[in-house]
Parts: sequence; C-alpha cells; structure tokens
Amino acid sequence: MERDPFRLREARKYENPIPSREFIMQVLEEAGEPRSFDEIAHALELTGEGQLDGLQRRLKAMERDGQLLCNRRGGFCRVNRQDLTAGRVLAHPDGFGFLRPDEGGEDMFLSAKQMRALMHNDRVLVRVDGVDRRGRREAAVVEVLERNTHKLVGRLHIEAGLGFVVPDNKRLHQDVVIAKESLNGAVHGQMVTVEILEQPTKYSQPIGRVTDVLGDHMAPGMEIDVAIHSHGIPVDWPEAVIEETAGLGEEVPEAAKQGREDLRKLPLVTIDGEDARDFDDAVYCEPSPRGWRLLVCIADVSAYVLPGTALDREATSRGNSVYFPDRVIPMLPEALSNGLCSINPQVDRLCMCCEMVIDNEGKMIRSRFYEAVMRSHARLTYNQVSAMLVDGDGELCAKYAELLPHLHDLYSLYQTLDSGRRQRGAIDFDTVETRFLFNADKKVERVVPVQRNDAHKIIEECMLCANVAAARLFQRQKLPMLYRVHDEPSEEKITDLREFLGELGLRLPGKKKPKAGDYATFLNEVRERPDFHLIQTVLLRSLSQAVYSPENLGHFGLSYPAYTHFTSPIRRYPDLLVHRGIKHLVKGGTAEDFDYSPSELQSLGELCSTTERRADDATRDVEDWLKCEFMLDKVGEVFNGIIGGVNSFGLFVELEEIYVTGLVHVTSLDRDYYHFDPIGHRLSGERSGEVFRLGDPLSVQVAAVNLDDRKIDFVLPGTEKREKRKGRRDEEGKAPEKGKGKGKKRTG
Repeated sequence: MERDPFRLREARKYENPIPSREFIMQVLEEAGEPRSFDEIAHALELTGEGQLDGLQRRLKAMERDGQLLCNRRGGFCRVNRQDLTAGRVLAHPDGFGFLRPDEGGEDMFLSAKQMRALMHNDRVLVRVDGVDRRGRREAAVVEVLERNTHKLVGRLHIEAGLGFVVPDNKRLHQDVVIAKESLNGAVHGQMVTVEILEQPTKYSQPIGRVTDVLGDHMAPGMEIDVAIHSHGIPVDWPEAVIEETAGLGEEVPEAAKQGREDLRKLPLVTIDGEDARDFDDAVYCEPSPRGWRLLVCIADVSAYVLPGTALDREATSRGNSVYFPDRVIPMLPEALSNGLCSINPQVDRLCMCCEMVIDNEGKMIRSRFYEAVMRSHARLTYNQVSAMLVDGDGELCAKYAELLPHLHDLYSLYQTLDSGRRQRGAIDFDTVETRFLFNADKKVERVVPVQRNDAHKIIEECMLCANVAAARLFQRQKLPMLYRVHDEPSEEKITDLREFLGELGLRLPGKKKPKAGDYATFLNEVRERPDFHLIQTVLLRSLSQAVYSPENLGHFGLSYPAYTHFTSPIRRYPDLLVHRGIKHLVKGGTAEDFDYSPSELQSLGELCSTTERRADDATRDVEDWLKCEFMLDKVGEVFNGIIGGVNSFGLFVELEEIYVTGLVHVTSLDRDYYHFDPIGHRLSGERSGEVFRLGDPLSVQVAAVNLDDRKIDFVLPGTEKREKRKGRRDEEGKAPEKGKGKGKKRTG
C-alpha cells in the first residue's frame, strides 16, 4: 500500500481504502504472468476481511471494464491490448453487428454467427479473427464482460400456446421466447415489458417472462412508455435517493451561503424558452475598460449532489435528462431540478460563477471561477428579449426598463462574439428543428419548425464562452477532466466528400486535412446556390460524432482547441464533474489529489456518451412514432418534398411544411433499372438516364404507414394506379409484355 502512488486519493474516497487500479496493474505487470486472488492480496499486503472484500470487488470491476482477464484457473492477468480488444456491441437489425472499442479506433465487424450469443450494447472482449472482403477487421468473442440487456419492451405474439416478444428496439435483433406460465396475463398483440431470465447463447434464443403489461398498441402516450422501457431509461427514484432528498427544503439555508461571493444585487437574469421548466444559467454583462465583463452563473448542483451518495450514483446511471415532446425524465429529483438548483426569479440560489473579460474583438482576455450566492432579477423568454432588442417592443421595454441597458450590453457583446466566431471559422449549419403540437386527445395536430432568434444566439455565445473558460482552466492546471471532443473528419470521408464536390465543379479548401474554417468559408461561398441544401447535407454527414473523453482532441465544429461542458449540471452529468473539478482547483487542489483518476474519467466519459446516445435514440423513436401516427389518415395523399437521403434500396424524402420523412423504395421506381452511386448520392436510370439526387425536389404519394416499424412508404404519384392495373392483368392470366423480363426484379 505504501508504494501505491495514488494511496492518498483512495484514502479520501473510501473509509477502508484499497490499492488503486493503477497500482494493481503495475503489480501484475511486474509479475509477468497470471496471479490468483490470494497471490495478488499477498503482493499488496492485504489481510483484513474488509480489505479483501474491497479487493475482490475492485478486481471484478476491472474485469468488467476490460482491464483484466480471469482465466479458467482463476488467475488474473492484464489484458494485452495488442491481442485483445474490449468494447461495446453495436447490433444491426439484420443480425450482424460491430464492436466499438473502449479506447477508440476503427469499429470491428461481428458476423451474425458471433451475434447469436450477444445483444446490443453488451461489453465484450474480442480478438481479431481475420479481414472480410470489404477490408473490415472481423472480431471473434473471447469473453462477455458485461450484459447490458436485462429488461426490454416489445409486442407479444402467441402462436400454438407459445409466446414470443418482438423487441421494439430494432437493434435487439433476437425475439425473446416466453413460456405459457410466464405470460403473466398478457394477451396477443399487447405491448409488454420482459425480464430476461436466460441470455442468448450460440445455440438458443433469449428466454424471458412478462413483468408488466403496458397496454394496447395505439393508446395515447404509449410511444413514450415504450421508448423509456425499450432503451432502459431509469424513471423511478430508488428509496435511498428519496431518503437523501427528503430533508431538502425550498429555500437555501443561511449557513450554505457563508464563504461565498454575494452577487444578489447584480441584475442577473435567466433567458429561456416559454415552456422551460428548469433554469440552470443566468447572465449579466456590462462594459469594461477593455471591452465587456460577462458573468455566467450556473446553479451549484455539486453543493447538493456529493460523490459516493445514492443521488450521485443515480445521476451517473441516468447520465442526462431526457426530453420527450410532452414529458421530461430528469437526471435529478424535482426537489433539485425544479427547486433548489433551478434559478427561479427573486429567490436566493447557490451558484458557480464564471466571470470573463472579453475584448472588442471577441477574444477572452481573462477568466476566473468562484462560488457565489445570487438572485435572478427576472425570468425572461427568448421571444421577449428578441422583441425588446430587435423589434423595440415599447410595452416590454417599459416593463423591464431597469434591465434593458444590460440586455443591450449583452446584445452588443453577442454581435462582437458572432463576428469572432466567423473569424475563428466555426461551422454554422442552417438546419431546421421541429416540435409537435398536440390536441386535447394528446394526438399530434401539427409538426412545426422551431424558430431561432437573436436571443437564442446571445445565450448560446455566452454559454460557449463559459465552456471554453472551463476547458482552459483545466489545461492550465493540468487537471484531468472530461472534454467535449469533436474529432476532425476521417480521411476516407474527406476523400468521398471531395469526389462528390468535384462532380459539381466545386473544391473544398484545406487540402487533405481541412479545418472548420475551410468548411465555414466553403458554406458561405455556396449559400446562394440552388443545390445548397444538397451540399450542406453532404458536408454535415462527413463530420464525426461528438463524445465525452478525458483526452482533449479539441472541438472541430466549433473550432476550439479545448472545449468542455460546464453550463448544465442539472441535466448533464459531465457538467457536474466539471463543477467538481473547478471547485477542487478553486480550493487549492492539484491534479495529484483530485478524486478522479484518468481511467475513472475514461469510464465515465464512455458511460455519459452512451447515455447521451440512448437519450437521442429514445427521443428519435418517439418522434418517428408520432410522425407515423400523424400520417395514418393521409395514405393516398400527394405531397411535395426534398430528397434527404439516397441508398441502394431507395430514396428518403422529407415532406415540405410537415417535416415528415418516408422511403420511396427502389422497387417502386418501376420505369427503369436504377443504379446507386454512393459518391454522387444518387440513383440513376439505366435506360432513361433519369436521376434522383440528394437535395432534389420530388412529389410523392403516401402509400403505407407501419407504426410497428416506424416506417412511412412513399411512391411516385401514379405508381399505385399502375400497380393496380398490373395486378388486374396478372389476375386475368395474361403474360407479361414481351421484353419486360419475367421474374426480373428492378433493384439498385
């Protein structure tokens, strides 16, 4: 224990500290061969029952995280990263899958044979088993480290007395067998939740039992219940969390305000949407001799959610709040998210303040962080602020006359920051977000675009500044932390992009490794072209996905060398970690005595990236369901749309004005044989030369809506009539026309 370089960190975190993961790995490396539990305990000089239990739990956790491997004789050894790879399984609905390595790098292919014993998001240890004909590395499973799916939701089918549930999540590609005695009263066709009793193996499907009947397939609100259960989003609060929050009042105790800077007289305000429920950021701006003094105050969630508590464990598990169209699943209980950690007007709140000085060119000269107590002077909405600053609304200007000068200062600062953003080269895509409007029966009445105004952009720029200031602090102090990483596009995607643009007579600047500024400059140059929508879509798809990682790779899209998330600890766990890191530094701590090791941050980064994707997938499922439900009574109608995606199997078309996407399958394009060009993002007719290209306008007719699969099928207007005529000819026994090729299928 005395040799453990991280013993002080472990002593602060645990009442009965045990050797750190890093030291255990060092001991095994020095041994050079597998060691049993007793041998490891002896080498670490552990004897007490509490220490031995702690070591056993730690070894299991390291095994689960892919750091160690336990052989058949019970010996533990380090995982050789050159030979074995740990990662998450990403299943495909068609039965195959991919392994996403924990430590980054290229995904590995998992064949349908390997996937028989796996389910989506399981963690496994694999070895490379060859290279397929596409040049992809194929993986063979060595060991399942962690099962991810223990419950699921789906639609029950009963045939000949035997039940099986088809999972609603299409990534769960295996049906679950339900014995008659495990139906729990459920009947054919109902939506049910299932507990997995036996995980799949190479030779058998998963076996489960029905635990709850959610209800009939089309019941109002069913889409959200299904998404919550399907993606395993925690909803109910554990008893331990309820007990920890039971003592929290509605007001901040006076004792908690002591030792903090008092900002209560400063006219800080919150600016959010009309339907916002929690307010975690407040802003204030005033001129300074060198430009502007900007304060971004964020609710001090870390004052209430302490490491090691049940509340912290639950927040870690949730990772983030999940926002459905008419419901929110919060990361923190309401006593915090809508209470003590919500910056409501005219009440005292604890906060972490980021105070910045920004010069007249939009550059941050200096920044500092500190704990404070604040009082919001007004709860403003984006529309109100825009009406005052842009439209000069007299009534609102009179109502908020005392705050108006500070709002004008914020607007002036935004205009400078926006200019700096363009000079920096941040990419600004012109995309459309939508929201649903419901009627009294909770059915979708309309799908409408979300209008962004300058007030949205003011707050966005203020939050960007605070996030950058936090990242710079960690860089200066060399404190390990989770960064918001947006890596540069891969070489393969850049090559494909250049080939596509070359066909249009265009060239993306930046040679082999274009920067964000090259993207931004290019977008501005082509903004007035009629095919701008097409070009922007292809550029957007060339970018990688942003993740949380302790390795700072910068943020490509925003063109920042270092970026993190500081501004929403109510709804994002990485922000809470960032607050803890800032507090640690503010109180004089260093990297050596920080509570989180790089390996722990790596695991937390992976977890938070996973919960973020989980939330995105769940909300997308709900939106797709609602859009399908909205289109059920529109079968046969014709709409104008834009081709938003092209594949070998057809065209994805987004309808104008109602923002719903459906598929024109290639088999319905029966006038010709069509070939798919992935570089040109188009389908081309073999004989006619007719071309369907990404971004092209296209009129379509709604052919069918499948709520189970969340799919909408389109055809070209008139296709349905031709199909009916063709069907009648076939029924009359007439042979196909000469030259049509009997039995031949038109595919891409």
